[in-house]
Amino acid sequence: MSTLQADTKITSSPASTIKSKALLSRVLLWIFLLLVAGFALFPIILAFFGSLKSNLELTTGTTLLPKEWKFENFTQAWTSANFARFTWNSMFISTFTTIGTLLIGTMAAYAVARVDFYGKRVYVVIQSCTLFISIGAVVLRPQFDLMVALNLQKSLWGVIIILISAHATAFFMLIGFVRAIPKELDEAAFIDGCNFYSVYFRVILPLLTPALGVTALWTFRGAWNEYILPLVFTMTQPALQTLTVGLAGLKYGVGDAAQPQLMLAGACLSMLPMIIVYIFANKSFMQMTAGSVKG
Repeated sequence: MSTLQADTKITSSPASTIKSKALLSRVLLWIFLLLVAGFALFPIILAFFGSLKSNLELTTGTTLLPKEWKFENFTQAWTSANFARFTWNSMFISTFTTIGTLLIGTMAAYAVARVDFYGKRVYVVIQSCTLFISIGAVVLRPQFDLMVALNLQKSLWGVIIILISAHATAFFMLIGFVRAIPKELDEAAFIDGCNFYSVYFRVILPLLTPALGVTALWTFRGAWNEYILPLVFTMTQPALQTLTVGLAGLKYGVGDAAQPQLMLAGACLSMLPMIIVYIFANKSFMQMTAGSVKG
């Protein structure tokens, strides 16, 4: 009997060790994830509590939580910066930039992934150069001169066209998804009477729905946070300013006194549309071709 008990203890010991190691690894993983989430959320929490403080309390920076909650900062920021107009301008630019980028990006990805044409590699290299080589403000003057030639220097469409032209990131995100779609689906569509263009609209685009959601999320975010282009194109057109440009107007108030609490309140308000977009686009992160073809 004693020998049997000893054997049971010996055999159960490795199992308990494996369970303890699995539990320890899970605890360490949760600690790591909580630390990463804390570092990511801390600036947002700091900005939110700062937006509810008075100017004096914020500049002194004594405590994290406000001693007196100034919810009127949000109302003042909304009215002082003309947030309704600026939000509409930002939404206009971001929406049409996203639509245009998705349309051009999917067409380019479909053509490169499915067709062998002269200069294909050169085109991909040029796209790579625009993606990895950033020359920043150097191109602002040529871009502005181009929009002047098109008579779009005083319109938000000039900003939208320039932002759509920088679609290299969307192109490389989408081309991987297009290449993952089996070519057998194209061949089956051709047999059913589709041509090259109808395959794009009836086969490729429906299967790219999750990829379009992910790409739209990144494109919308980039257009929403764009600052330099709207600033350059709206210097003489204050009514066309976006939220990122309008927030700078909250820096100084009456008597040129700095008002950082209003800037923080405006920044918190400008985060809300992006949070809503992330919530609705979250379900797009899934496997694209799941169930499209059965082996």
